[in-house]
Amino acid sequence: MSNKLNSVLLTFVAIFFISFNSNAQNSKEDQQKKEIIAIMKAQEKAWSENDLKGFMAGYWKSDSLKFYGRNGVTKGWAKTLANYEKGYPTKEHTGELKFKINDISKINEGAYFVMGEYHLTRKAGNANGIFMIIFKKINGKWKIIADTSC
Repeated sequence: MSNKLNSVLLTFVAIFFISFNSNAQNSKEDQQKKEIIAIMKAQEKAWSENDLKGFMAGYWKSDSLKFYGRNGVTKGWAKTLANYEKGYPTKEHTGELKFKINDISKINEGAYFVMGEYHLTRKAGNANGIFMIIFKKINGKWKIIADTSC
């Protein structure tokens, strides 16, 4: 084979592998985003059923969990749950939750941030706001490790 043909063939092979790797990476990221969205859908359902423990299943059950809201920083899963139980004691307070996801971006391998809006329709008065949450894969499961909501 001529050097020109070898060069064209090598270029083609390189483009093929770069394209294949890029598509595989995009497919993996798409799957991870779908897994995160599924967790958030389960949270919507649990919240709307006044199941705050079910809602909290999406969070990292650790003293290192951080929640930042209008009352400042809360540290820990149990304290975050206690705050939810205090602020949303009945179905009239939890109402129906809907998330609108505006962006999901990869931070690094095994971590994403999600930016969006929450819309709470309830008898105790509707509530709307924005959030940014950080998901991290821990022991093979996606968990929220930090939440800023206002």
